[in-house]
Amino acid sequence: MAGMVQEEGSSSVTSSPLQFFSWMSLSPGLGSPYPWHRELKSEERGLCLIQLLVACANHVAAGSIENANIGLEHISHLASPDGDTMQRIAAYFTEALADRMLKGWPGLHKALNSTKISSVTEEILVQKLFFELCPFLKLAYVITNQAIVEAMEGEKMIHIIDLNSSEPAQWINLLQTLSARPEGPPHLRITGIHEQREVLEQMALRLTDEAEKLDIPFQFNPIVSKLENLDLERLRVKTGEALAVNSVLQLHTLLASDDEMLRKNSPSGSKAQNSNHLQRVLQMNNHRTLGEWLERDPVHVLSPSPESTSTISPLSLSASPKMGSFLNALWSLSPKLMVVTEQESNHNGPTLMERVIEALNFYAAMFDCLESTVLSRALIDRQKVEKMLFGEEIKNIIACEGIERKERHEKLEKWILRLELAGFGRVPLSYNGMLQATRLLQSYGYDGYKIKEENGCLVICWQERPLFSVSAWRFRR
Repeated sequence: MAGMVQEEGSSSVTSSPLQFFSWMSLSPGLGSPYPWHRELKSEERGLCLIQLLVACANHVAAGSIENANIGLEHISHLASPDGDTMQRIAAYFTEALADRMLKGWPGLHKALNSTKISSVTEEILVQKLFFELCPFLKLAYVITNQAIVEAMEGEKMIHIIDLNSSEPAQWINLLQTLSARPEGPPHLRITGIHEQREVLEQMALRLTDEAEKLDIPFQFNPIVSKLENLDLERLRVKTGEALAVNSVLQLHTLLASDDEMLRKNSPSGSKAQNSNHLQRVLQMNNHRTLGEWLERDPVHVLSPSPESTSTISPLSLSASPKMGSFLNALWSLSPKLMVVTEQESNHNGPTLMERVIEALNFYAAMFDCLESTVLSRALIDRQKVEKMLFGEEIKNIIACEGIERKERHEKLEKWILRLELAGFGRVPLSYNGMLQATRLLQSYGYDGYKIKEENGCLVICWQERPLFSVSAWRFRR
């Protein structure tokens, strides 16, 4: 096999390491790519990793453990959590694929994970780091607050239900804005929902302190609960209050409860169709380096499967009773405004391969924008976000099924149809919201980020790749 790498000037199609990878099959007996891996340039190595990851994921999906193990071994010599962007992405995807394989041996999987400690403090810390390092949540908060201010103009009693109350910055900003109202500030009540009591206690302290400084009548109502277990009677919505609901990256978690019915209604042939689609994608791109690939299409390293771009019908949403009942319950509260922020990607496909391809696209952009935004002095913080946030999300999307798979991100078009079916009417987000968000990007010096209007909603992009959507809704009879 070493003879395939010929002297300079050779015209053999197998003269470069990249070309060798392009036709190499991950099956026993073909040997190892290790002698070539040091010769690869960064772009070539990135393309090799993509191809190897997809091939390995195909083996995992097919239950071919031996071939998947060979694939993971090959990838391990190219991937690294400390390397370039693609090396780091590959490291977390291989960890997720390996974890999925290990779940085939429940005893082994439990033993290897029995001493791991899940620290709520660390989870909160990494969410805080994500808020500070990337503009996505800042932008969502600014857009949401502007929509609330506009919807609540003239209201004297405002009640906001925050479905994941963990970051006080959003509501401190709103308190400051409301304090400057010409007619005077309203009475503001925030009901904060979170599964950790300590988080809500800190929220209450921070917000109450700010409200006292601004002399705004304020009340914080904490509810310790997971969203799927929330008793809406505890929200205590009062007559005369103008109600707003704030959901930031939360609604998709409710889809986990509907998994069994969704799987029963999934097309039986989608797995084979998706596999064929992947093979076509790889064949078309075998002779392009990663640099050429990204230059032509900066973020979409692989095309989404045909199923993920098909037309959505109301019937495709009918198997989501938990989500439907939750939205119906919110609708029954007659909110004057509900603002929903969600990841703009389809990580809730019925097959593993659909989710792998969509996740590669999405997290390639997330890793890229994080690396471009974070200064070198914050390298450790970037690594924490990649490992403890992105890495855990990737693992959940790929390694988990059923009720365990919480990261069921779906695209805006599906949320629009789902919310309209629940009886909500769309509220177009104003130009002022987009203007404030754009000013925020400029003030922080964030380059490469864009905000686009789409069907009255706003989409936050890295370069041209949509990553998060913000949409506003109201009670409609």
